Order: sequence, then structure tokens, then C-alpha cells
Amino acid sequence: MRVSVVDAGSNTVRLVVADSEGGLPLPVHTMKWKLRLSQQMEPDGSLADSAVNQLIEAVAAARDAAQSWSAAAPRSFATAVVRDATNRADILRAVLARTGVPLRTLPGELEAELTFLAARRWMGWRAGSLAVLDIGGGSLEVAFGRGRLPGFAVSLPLGAHHLTDKHLGTGDPPTPADLKALRRKVRHELRDVAARIRWENPAAVAVTSRTFQQLARLCGAAPGRQGVFVHRSMDRADLRAAIDTLAALPAAERAQLPGISRPRARQSLAGAVIGHTAMKLMGLRTVTVCPWALREGVLLRCIEDGPDWWDTLHVAGTATAATGSLHLA
Repeated sequence: MRVSVVDAGSNTVRLVVADSEGGLPLPVHTMKWKLRLSQQMEPDGSLADSAVNQLIEAVAAARDAAQSWSAAAPRSFATAVVRDATNRADILRAVLARTGVPLRTLPGELEAELTFLAARRWMGWRAGSLAVLDIGGGSLEVAFGRGRLPGFAVSLPLGAHHLTDKHLGTGDPPTPADLKALRRKVRHELRDVAARIRWENPAAVAVTSRTFQQLARLCGAAPGRQGVFVHRSMDRADLRAAIDTLAALPAAERAQLPGISRPRARQSLAGAVIGHTAMKLMGLRTVTVCPWALREGVLLRCIEDGPDWWDTLHVAGTATAATGSLHLA
């Protein structure tokens, strides 16, 4: 069976076409469109019309590419950048009307659950009790469990782009006072969740997302060109040193550092603060960098629970092709 998924995130829309032979999603084709949707938000919290048109064009192109690779219609979802937009309903209706693709916004807790599944399958059962952290542009997902799916999953408003705009937008580089306020905000939001993870005392901790991957590279992990099967980890002490390095530089110069891409340079400092604070409050000295995340979690659920699993979901923010209606929580 050949399956496909479209992930519309804060910076990039990605298509993955994969074969499910052996019960694992084996990629045969990938594409991405760098739209930087999070940078195109209006003051009222809506996504700009030009950005919506770009999103529609990317989803249509992904639909056609999946078809050309003989894959079923892609399971398509958007993360916090669309989920939290004040014009979410209009966006989803427009995508459906112009592409025929039902784009969904998944609850943050479901994103955490699916990311956990991906990390569990990558890490394997020998990892034991597992905690997973995923930093996105608009939110931080945290999950813990001992089995296939987590027993605890939560989404917090601690996205790297979101916090950069809210707390580090007054200077480049930011002032010490701005950085202190950001740390205080992250500690406050993480306090209860961190206490739960510390109490659970996981045997292994995996971090996912481009933010964590780039920070790990900055902290000395192997570059991406060495492939996904190279073990990568990140120590808390190294991440603390990375904060000092990032905080001393304007965004343009951060992009010259190992692993830090130009589109993510501005939000890299906030990502480092989120990651380090989470590790410190949770009592974690080192974490494993997992290359599988939300997209792979969706693919795995479709493979393991059948292709109809996606269609049986009843989630907020789903436009239906049959009626053109939109269910909003």
C-alpha cells in the first residue's frame, strides 16, 4: 500500500509519499514548499489572504504529486499556525473548495499522541518508558507512556516562533531583560507538566522537530548529510552554552552557525530556551534526537489501524468534501 501525508506547518508545507511494506512508512518521494506562514499573520491573528493562496497552491501541488506517485489522496493537516488563526474556518473552506483536499487542524494533544507513536516506533520497545518533546512554531507538545500510545499527552502555547514574536521582538539581538522575561514565561507554563515527567522518571527521552534537530547540530550532533540512522543526542549543558551563543548574535549572524538555517535563525534562541528549560525542570541531562515526528505518526496510524482510521477521526476544524461544512469546537 502506498500512502501519503501533507503537513502544513509554520514554515513549510511538506509532502511525504511512502510505501507501507513491512508495517513501516518507507519514503519514496518527498517535496516541500517554504511558505513561512507564521511570518504572514495579520495583527488580528488571521492568516493573510496572500498566504492562504500560497497554502492552496502548495496543497494542490502536493495532491497532484501524490497522484503521480500512485498514492492515495494525502491525509492533510495543518498545525498551530492554522489551528490558532482567527480565520481558520475560512482557510479550511477555501482549501477544500479550490483543491478538493480536506485540510484538518488536529488538537494539540492528538499531535502529541501521534508524535509519541512515531518516536516509540523509532526508539523501539527496548527504550522502556518514554517521554517525547516536540517544539513547533506555535506550540510545544509533551507526551509520556510505557506502551504504543502515551498515557499522558499535552500541548502548551510555547512555540518557538510564537514566543519570539511575543517576548523577543523588541531587539536583535534581544535585551537581557527580554530574555529573562522569556525564561520566566516558559518556566511558568512548564511547571506542572515538568513535575509530571520528573515524577514518571522516564527511561528514555526523545526530542523531535526541526528546531530540536538544528539545536542538536549546533551542540555538536552529526550533520544531516550523514543520514537518519546516525545516533544523535544533545546534552543540557551544551544547550545552555548554545543559549549564550545565540543570545549574543543578531538573527543574520546566527544563520552562520552550524545547523541553524536562515528561516529559523530568528526563532532559534526561543527554541533553545524552551528546550533547555524543559530539560532542566524535568531533570533531564541528555536527550535522543528522533528523526520521526508527527508526519510519520499519521502514516503509522494509517498503516497499523487501517486507512479508514483517518476518516473516522472527529476533530475540530475539519471541512468535508461532501457538504462543504466545517466542524469547529
